Amino acid sequence: MGSNRGLTITLTHGSEKHKLQVVTQEENDDPTLQDLATIVEKVTGVPLASQRLIYKGKSLKEMEQTLLALGVQNGCKIMLIGKKNCPEEESELKKLKDLEKSVEQLAGKLEDVNKEFSGIQKGFLSKNLQAEALGKLEKRLKTTVEQFMKVLEQIDSMVMPDNFNDCRMKRKTLVKKVQGFLAQCDTMEGNISQEIDKLHSKNLALAK
Repeated sequence: MGSNRGLTITLTHGSEKHKLQVVTQEENDDPTLQDLATIVEKVTGVPLASQRLIYKGKSLKEMEQTLLALGVQNGCKIMLIGKKNCPEEESELKKLKDLEKSVEQLAGKLEDVNKEFSGIQKGFLSKNLQAEALGKLEKRLKTTVEQFMKVLEQIDSMVMPDNFNDCRMKRKTLVKKVQGFLAQCDTMEGNISQEIDKLHSKNLALAK
């Protein structure tokens, strides 16, 4: 890895001054405007969507450009114009972030069910244990679906004024995510009940 290509920048925001060390997520790349904006959001609380970064009197806009390409050099001064979210919006955002964590945990549970199911399909379990294992998976999947639905209800019940743009975007993304996972649950439920049916019909055939 080269000289960890970080830049030190002085950011002024109203009467506040911040010394920022901008490094990129990728080891060999130069930091981009996006990298800077992400750090600015962390340090100042001004969301990306509301930021205007001014350098030498010009607005910096091309997020994917490297800072060097935009002429920003080590030790430069950049001015930030933009308001932090109001405390109400911050608290709604925090709620959404907590819900997002729940969604990630549920996604993990779904992943586990998926892995165990494909294990059963590959015949890792002896035939006589399969029916019971599939039944348990079906139960776990139903519980996960219920929990996903609860999260959706919580997201739905959040009341947001029109100007909470950040919150609205985050909510939209989260709802889409949950709907995607629910669709996966649906497919899995179908697959599991198919396997259960197959086992039943095999057992019936054997019993005859």
